[in-house]
Amino acid sequence: LTLDQYQAMVRSQILTEADALEFLDGFLIPKMIKNPPHRLSTGLLQDVLLAWLPPGFHLNVQEPMTLVTSEPEPDLAVVRGQRRDYRDRHPGGAEVLLVVEVADATLARDRGLKQRLYSAAAIPHYWILNLVDRQLECYSNPQSQAAGSSYGDYALVGEGEAIIFPWEPEGQGGEATDRTRPVVGDLL
Repeated sequence: LTLDQYQAMVRSQILTEADALEFLDGFLIPKMIKNPPHRLSTGLLQDVLLAWLPPGFHLNVQEPMTLVTSEPEPDLAVVRGQRRDYRDRHPGGAEVLLVVEVADATLARDRGLKQRLYSAAAIPHYWILNLVDRQLECYSNPQSQAAGSSYGDYALVGEGEAIIFPWEPEGQGGEATDRTRPVVGDLL
């Protein structure tokens, strides 16, 4: 399917919210049923991101974004502007600062297909909260290559390590603040 065909199916209500599907790279992919650990981690990460959002951005939770060949619904996305800016459309890759997928059963898809889609859309930061290995995978510096898209930089944050947000000024991530810096283990 093309993105236009998919969007026409949504507009004509051939596909509705009752259809647990995501449109990824031309295919309708079933969404995974969220188990309690996934639901808990998504909610905990939502709370943390809301407390640390940069000015001029808002948080989307399991809402669509429109990319060139896809309309994924990531678990969380930090989006430029206000919600009302997107009254008539979904945000695109250029308006998204960070996408987060909470992964257990979808870990391979999140590391593969979704990582390529987000990188191709030039989304600067992509995180996978990896529930299997109890760590946060942080990808940045999207790069387009002849064979496909990927991220040029990768950092792994372990369960006991503090989270540094990509919008924090360089070198300030480790400094003391008036807020307690969350650690990955707080999200599991």
